[in-house]
Amino acid sequence: MRAQRVWNVNGAASIGQLQSRLDDLNKRLNQLESQHPESWKVEELRSSALSLSREIDDIRCAEATAALRELLRK
Repeated sequence: MRAQRVWNVNGAASIGQLQSRLDDLNKRLNQLESQHPESWKVEELRSSALSLSREIDDIRCAEATAALRELLRK
């Protein structure tokens, strides 16, 4: 039996909130890179930004899959 992810989120609200957090992270990352390009904090922020972008992608994919499943069911 295949494992399946279960999403208990309100997609539009979640994506908006996550996108806002990602935008903030990217701003801080740009500032930090220009001031201290070799800082360990840069790598930490990059990692956080990548994690958030993956989470956004996962939610969007889950929503698209659910929509497609609904279309195919009809």
